[in-house]
Amino acid sequence: MFDFELIVIGGGPSGYAGAMRAIDFGKRVLLVEKNKIGGAGVYNGVLASKTLWEQALKVASIREMMPNYEPKFEEISRIVNEAVFERKTQMKVHLQLLQKENNRLFYYEKGSAYLLDKHTVEITKEDGSKKQVRAEKILIATGSRPRKPANINVDEKSIITSDGIKNLTEFPKSMVVLGAGVIGCEFATIFSSFGTTKVSLIDKADRILPFEDADIAEVIQKNFESNNAHVHSGASLKSMTIVNGKVEYELEYKTGEKKVYTVDKALVSIGRIPNVENLGLENAGVKLNDRGCIWDDDTQTNISNIYVAGDVTTEMALVNVGEREARHAVVRMFGPTIKPLSYKNISSIMFLNPEVAAVGMSEQECVAKGIPYKVVQLDYTTNARAIAMRKTKGFFKIIVTNDNGMRILGMRVIGEHASSAIQGVAYLIHTNQGIRELADMMHPHPSIIEGVQECLRMLLNKSIYKPYIFKDRLKCYIHENGVSTPIEHLI
Repeated sequence: MFDFELIVIGGGPSGYAGAMRAIDFGKRVLLVEKNKIGGAGVYNGVLASKTLWEQALKVASIREMMPNYEPKFEEISRIVNEAVFERKTQMKVHLQLLQKENNRLFYYEKGSAYLLDKHTVEITKEDGSKKQVRAEKILIATGSRPRKPANINVDEKSIITSDGIKNLTEFPKSMVVLGAGVIGCEFATIFSSFGTTKVSLIDKADRILPFEDADIAEVIQKNFESNNAHVHSGASLKSMTIVNGKVEYELEYKTGEKKVYTVDKALVSIGRIPNVENLGLENAGVKLNDRGCIWDDDTQTNISNIYVAGDVTTEMALVNVGEREARHAVVRMFGPTIKPLSYKNISSIMFLNPEVAAVGMSEQECVAKGIPYKVVQLDYTTNARAIAMRKTKGFFKIIVTNDNGMRILGMRVIGEHASSAIQGVAYLIHTNQGIRELADMMHPHPSIIEGVQECLRMLLNKSIYKPYIFKDRLKCYIHENGVSTPIEHLI
């Protein structure tokens, strides 16, 4: 006998979405969350950091006209806290009203969930009391947390992760960011854009954003430099300690030279690890993979009635991916037979300056896989909307197969409103369509997405600006057998 048809463990973006989808099927669902509804998607992660990023870019725009302008930390914090409060209130009120519905499909418990077997969950409340509930299906969506180096004392005051940003009481005069991936670069962008913090970024590799194409990384690094931020390229961290309330760190460069630096704060951003501890996974027989994440096959674990979604799988630590996985898992449980999830057309945004939007494969991925491809690249200086905004730093880049079909492999846009430009291309990738329909649509003017249209027109050899005239702003080339060959006409 089951108390529920589904128990969802974890109330972050993935778990919340999964629980709501189960209601659509008329199932009795219990959502269990030990901390805060919304998880890192609201509090210490996406919403909070992106609100901070929005304010940083507004301040940067003001400083372009008023170089001596200094933002007030208290005002910025107030705006971030208001955004978090608004979102968490929406989610909580929604849950409360759902529980009052006459059909009583939804139930919520605050507490820690522990698997006793593949159908039984023990919930420990804050007061220490326990209760056991059983369900036909279980969805694990316990999320992730910032990774902390074993040899660094991350006290979340002087040396912080993204979880500790809320503990800041003022803009630090100086800060070092450990980690030059997307999140590390986002935080470096945020604090350097406020103009009150001297930011340094430790990059063990030869360049920042190693998983993205070099031309993207170059634009972002130049922006760091223009904001008086410094990148320690090719530097290995030897030590990081708290000395008299400051952070002292030693770097060793590839030349063998060692240097010691002192800053007010350090921010550690070296990835996230899944929350798999203290869940009783072994009691249910749920296996982990070699990365320490819960093993899954299209969201289903090795135990047929237990599914998983979100960061705890670390397939891709993005809110939109986690929500999609959870909804997909619930449909697999209770709905009709569906196709496996595809990750090839995921749209993502990198909140940098300028922002970066991505979908599909990058050039370096194509090269690594030995895929011949064509590329068209269009500079933002040719886009009327970018010119009107006086924001012409950036470019559009579309990668297609090197054949007459020109199936889209991926796209990157870096520049103002970049995130508005990728969804049409994501749809073409998702449906495996060609480029002609999107190229021939009547796009709004002036708009950033006209840049996408002009790229597609270049592929079809009917662009307004001709690449053989504006060679510095419009680029066309083929990459095959390790060689890139510029071309003037693609067909």
